[in-house]
Amino acid sequence: MSAPDAVLTQESGAVVLDPARSIVWRAAVARSSVELKSFFRNRQSLVFTLLLPIVLLVVLGSIFSGTVPGTHTDFKQMFIAGIIACGVMSVSFNGLAISVAIERDTGMIRRLASSPMPKSAYFIGKVVRVAVTGTLETLLLLAVAVPAFGLPLPSTAARWETLVWVLLLGAVACTLLAVAFSSIIPNARSASAIVTLPFLVLQFISGVFFPYSQLPAWMQTVAALFPLKWMTQGLRSVFLPGDFARVEPAGVWELDRVALVLAAWCLAGLVLSFLTFRWRGPNVR
Repeated sequence: MSAPDAVLTQESGAVVLDPARSIVWRAAVARSSVELKSFFRNRQSLVFTLLLPIVLLVVLGSIFSGTVPGTHTDFKQMFIAGIIACGVMSVSFNGLAISVAIERDTGMIRRLASSPMPKSAYFIGKVVRVAVTGTLETLLLLAVAVPAFGLPLPSTAARWETLVWVLLLGAVACTLLAVAFSSIIPNARSASAIVTLPFLVLQFISGVFFPYSQLPAWMQTVAALFPLKWMTQGLRSVFLPGDFARVEPAGVWELDRVALVLAAWCLAGLVLSFLTFRWRGPNVR
């Protein structure tokens, strides 16, 4: 008997089966399996969500050379940290927002809501999908960046810990924002275009491809409002030398602020997704 299926009675301490918990657990496992199979069987999802950041890494890494002005850091290593952040945002925000919008527009979400499946299983399935694909995306990018472009792996336990919590908070924030953002997508046909536009804009203003401090002040102000800038800054602190921090606007990594902003976006995303999520699309009867 597995732990999720069992509870202890207060009187005797005996282990008894909790039917409700068992149903949710099994439905979540089944839904997670469906989500992963659907993702990996969809060529469009694989190319534009999972493989595009890798292609971008290879192309830009082959074009650019030299060091970041004022530092001894290879320019390639600077934007590789940003591309890893973009890769996580791609599988969590882009992929999920498009997926939810399509499922709502085609009536799939409504059918799932009216089925015996617990509604929580739907969201658990999405979380598992993001966790698996986000981890896979990060590993694939590192597998290319480390041998091909000399990206150093984190050199201390503290840096490994930072890598984990930055990716975790960033993925959670982007996942919740994807659920909320999907509510403004009118139909399945427009999903990809509507989601891709803000993603592309944020890449260019969040210090992914250029040193953040060299961007115009208004761009820095706008970018600082969104998670990608802080995910990118957190990952730079993981992979780049400590003296690169002087290139940042504050002259330090500001990891406390990175954690605070990403956690705030997790909370905001949770509230927004709760307020905006709908089980029925406007074209579904």
